[in-house]
Amino acid sequence: MELRSRLVHAVVADEGMSTAEYAIGTIAAAAFGAVLYGVVTGDSIVNALTKIIDRALSTAV
Repeated sequence: MELRSRLVHAVVADEGMSTAEYAIGTIAAAAFGAVLYGVVTGDSIVNALTKIIDRALSTAV
């Protein structure tokens, strides 16, 4: 019975996990931010936005 109680406590208890979860979440957010920054500052995004704006401004109303 004591072994079962320990196993249930080990499965249910989450002490110490929050720090590791926050660390993994922070690393993932930083990596996503770096990728997003690289995509947004790339030439292809700037060229695509420029084409969209030029096409919108040159349409006949």
